[in-house]
Amino acid sequence: MNNIQSNTANHSQSSSPRPGEKPKTGMNKEIQLFGSSKAKTFSTKESIQFYRGIASMIKAQINTADALKYYAEGLPNKIMAAALMGIRDDINAGISVYEAFKRSKRFDDMTLGLIKAGMDSGRLDAAFQDLSERAKSTLALKKKIRKIVLIPALIFPILIAAFVYSQVKIIPKIKEMVIVGDYEPKGPVRFFFTLSDFVISWWIVGVIALAIIIAIPVLSNKIRQIIITLVMSKWRTLRKLIMGLRQVTFLGVIKLLHANGINLAKAITTSATSVKGTPLHDELLMAAEKYEKAGVPLSIAFTKYTSVDDQVVHMLSIGEKSASMGSQLAMLTEMYESDCEQLMEDFTNVLNLVVMLVATSMIALVFLGVFMPIFLMGPEMMDQR
Repeated sequence: MNNIQSNTANHSQSSSPRPGEKPKTGMNKEIQLFGSSKAKTFSTKESIQFYRGIASMIKAQINTADALKYYAEGLPNKIMAAALMGIRDDINAGISVYEAFKRSKRFDDMTLGLIKAGMDSGRLDAAFQDLSERAKSTLALKKKIRKIVLIPALIFPILIAAFVYSQVKIIPKIKEMVIVGDYEPKGPVRFFFTLSDFVISWWIVGVIALAIIIAIPVLSNKIRQIIITLVMSKWRTLRKLIMGLRQVTFLGVIKLLHANGINLAKAITTSATSVKGTPLHDELLMAAEKYEKAGVPLSIAFTKYTSVDDQVVHMLSIGEKSASMGSQLAMLTEMYESDCEQLMEDFTNVLNLVVMLVATSMIALVFLGVFMPIFLMGPEMMDQR
């Protein structure tokens, strides 16, 4: 346990500040350079490598300050290296590992909570290993979501641009070519010419309106949540997928924190940060408060104050009654991860079908708008004669 104690408390007394001298703060160099107190978090891939490396060194009985130094030396990402050396300086100045990581402003509350749990339980290496597994799962989920969004994000702008171009540039030339003498287009030909005139008059307004419609949910979390809630109420698969992802996220965090000796109320409160920006965030905070301060049983608190599935409430109730909360949380996390994978596949298949139908419709509209007037012009002119 010597290495654990050195990691969490006084492993670097020799670097304590002299009397009358202000302690080092280890402020990140890049923060000072740009004059901002707010720093961006590391990428998920960088975080995975960092957590694994630190975990292995701490497990090998290297104290945290030295582990940070060894990892930062020669690191290609100089900003990350400076941030880690800043944390190392703070630790050497007598600041706890948790406070040093917190002061760096490079880690979210969930990560900090797990680091503190590792310190309190004397298992800091296990905490960093758990963080690496957590980050790995997050990265895999991001890749799946990116794969779902990528195809529509690439195809639709191209199709919209092709449609606008055909209506504004190509069809007017066809119109000039086919309308001769007293010929008046009818039927489908008239429809496509009228559509072209409409697009020519309004396409700029339409593109701006479409950009605003897309930008508002992206920039406003409140509007985004309203839209998501509305779509979830109409699309069962999407509702189950989003709720499953939210639940597996906070259940996984609670499992990690509980396994590292953090009490359930604190674990639930910390796990709420992993679903921040969703209705579940405030619900979890309320459930944790009622469980801790009002003495409400955990299952009742989740039933009354959250929108989690009945299965979650049932298994938490079993864990509470049988003192097997760790096992129940592990089982729930594994179950929801499996369910989410299946739901993600179902959602991807449906979305791909929708994308294919919309893309086919737009391509057909462009094709018909360009060629149908030419094909139908002759028969219509003959009918008018």
